[in-house]
Amino acid sequence: MQLARALCGRPRLLLLDEPASGLRAAERAELAALIESLRADGLTMLLVEHDVAFVTRLADRVTVLDLGRVIAEGTPAQIQADERVIAAYLGDEVPA
Repeated sequence: MQLARALCGRPRLLLLDEPASGLRAAERAELAALIESLRADGLTMLLVEHDVAFVTRLADRVTVLDLGRVIAEGTPAQIQADERVIAAYLGDEVPA
């Protein structure tokens, strides 16, 4: 509902803050398809999200924060391979 309301204003940039939070898998898939459709129509979006699969499906560029600091930026593939991201989100230590 909130997404529909936001689109009524015909934004040039849309900020989505945790849009997949609390959604079941099927609902998350429908939301991702809607976001992809909006993107194909030329809408620019900034997505704040913790669901890695959701982000990597949708994003061209990803910025990862850990404790409020940027630890990595790049394509989804680059982010998934980044040792700092792996350490921050999976608990491994980064080699010195």
